[in-house]
Amino acid sequence: MVMKKISVLLILILLAGVPCHAGIITDYKAKAAQQKVYKSTLSNIKNVIENQTKYANEHNVEALKKLYSDNFVNSDGFNKEIYFKTLNETWETYPDISYTTVIRNIEFTDNYATVLVREGAVASPVEQIGEFEAIGELYSESSSVYHLEKCGEKWLISSEKVIEETSSLKFGDARFVDIELNAPKQTGSDKDYTVTLKVKAPEKSTVVASINKENIVYPQTKSEESFRRLYDNVLERVFRSNKDNVNEYALASVGITYAEGINEEEVRIYMSGLAFVMTRINVVPENRFITVGDKKDGQNR
Repeated sequence: MVMKKISVLLILILLAGVPCHAGIITDYKAKAAQQKVYKSTLSNIKNVIENQTKYANEHNVEALKKLYSDNFVNSDGFNKEIYFKTLNETWETYPDISYTTVIRNIEFTDNYATVLVREGAVASPVEQIGEFEAIGELYSESSSVYHLEKCGEKWLISSEKVIEETSSLKFGDARFVDIELNAPKQTGSDKDYTVTLKVKAPEKSTVVASINKENIVYPQTKSEESFRRLYDNVLERVFRSNKDNVNEYALASVGITYAEGINEEEVRIYMSGLAFVMTRINVVPENRFITVGDKKDGQNR
């Protein structure tokens, strides 16, 4: 009797295992198919970002445009036309500029993707400064988020947001000087903020510098510069962010100067180095549809 119960139990287990086993196979095939789609989508998105860097380094504007949606707009409000105008102007100004991109993270659904990247750019511009032709060093670094949208079978870049960005262009002795420009990465509209410039001045040199801010618009506006001598290697200015809900650049110009005695009465002052440093300040737009009620007796009115 006991043996019969065990036999019946074993048969029931085996019978129950047949559909279960089939279900496992079905689930495995489904997961394998999903994994294949996932890897294919991930590869396609990575290819867009990698080709973006490749075409930018080749200055292949037509191939680069094909990676962007016609409805593209970045966080500065530049549409596709203006965005590529600024890119062409950059290539004209710095013909040897080269780019690097490191993908930090990719997230996506069926039709939308978000790609976090760290980008860099370097160039060696040649400028006429006074009587001399100087070779400069340009370095730029930024963290950005690209948003992609699937259009048919293709993934296209639909928007871009620069989280943070710093650039420096140095000539002469300024290439070997530590220059630090500190500003908030983000601020509200119509708010005060401080920008601080620190320069590790070479011995026996005098440093003159200016700090300004410019709205990120097109065409770019040029602010007036007022150079001041740095004392204790530090210069600070307080600015008020714009009310137009556009992002801004904090800009510093730095000159490294030396005094050389010609005779007992004359001194020649010459500039041995020149630098321009820039950092981005993202301005959070003012939401004019938020109202705060007056409080009285602990209640909102």
